[in-house]
Amino acid sequence: MAAVKTYMAKPGEVTPQWWVVDATDKVLGRMASEIAVRLMGKHRPSYTPHVDTGDFVIVVNAEKVQLSGKKWSQKKYTWYTGYPGLRSETLEQRMEDHPEQVVRDAVRRMLPKNKLGRKMLSKLKIFVGPNHPHQAQQPQAAEFGV
Repeated sequence: MAAVKTYMAKPGEVTPQWWVVDATDKVLGRMASEIAVRLMGKHRPSYTPHVDTGDFVIVVNAEKVQLSGKKWSQKKYTWYTGYPGLRSETLEQRMEDHPEQVVRDAVRRMLPKNKLGRKMLSKLKIFVGPNHPHQAQQPQAAEFGV
């Protein structure tokens, strides 16, 4: 009897698709988890953990994302500067200055923490406002975080 071989995708074997997501009135965490699945390629039957089989995702209207609960005032982002003490800011302050960074951080924390995860994150394009420069790739509309 012949053994059934498990299919493993090879680098460059899977053709990535382009998706565009409108973040208007979408809950950040739900949308970010579905974007992370598309970036990793887990939605494909040919998913292979050690190969980048994911798609490109374009997020527009990043400033109009919604959050549940009291996260607008209670969620804090902290980072170390090299000097004593930590710097921190609330989600409200970060949304005023860099709304695209809020979406990027939410997706980044759901991806693998290695070289492959950083490559996957580079396929995420986030824009403030409804316009993006990737019309030539003919992205398909997707409803994430419904």
